[in-house]
Amino acid sequence: MSLEGKKAPDFNLEGSDGVRHSLKEYAGKTVVLYFYPKDSTPGCTKEACGFRDDYTKLADRGIVLLGVSKDSIASHGKFIAAQGLPFVLLSDPDTAMMQAYQAFGEKVMYGKKTTGTIRSTVVIGPDGVVRKHWAKVAKAEQHPAEVLAFIEQDRTLSLS
Repeated sequence: MSLEGKKAPDFNLEGSDGVRHSLKEYAGKTVVLYFYPKDSTPGCTKEACGFRDDYTKLADRGIVLLGVSKDSIASHGKFIAAQGLPFVLLSDPDTAMMQAYQAFGEKVMYGKKTTGTIRSTVVIGPDGVVRKHWAKVAKAEQHPAEVLAFIEQDRTLSLS
């Protein structure tokens, strides 16, 4: 079920920058939340580096980018340092936020059903409504470019 057109669920999580982040503090801004399974794994590293490489284009448009996984703040810190990530990663150890955004549940991995983080992304407009929901991201390394293309074609999401 897609979240598009619905009010984005609020959250309050610890970030890799040492402060708590909530959706309320970003009112009036476009927010990109990308959910990923695990720091420093091949697919997640490719996806994070893609967002890193496009970060200036997003930031120049006034867009907030946040990555979310179950990993600890310490793990996030190592991942950020190793990959030179310029954006905040949020820690959701009890998966409450991921569940609210349909980013945690049953998935198929290597042909077996398992429960875990579902690689997905939401774009939340300045009005707090989900504009785009990629419920299952198939190609982690190509996904950041898809997100940027979506934002570039929707003028209501950018400051410029």
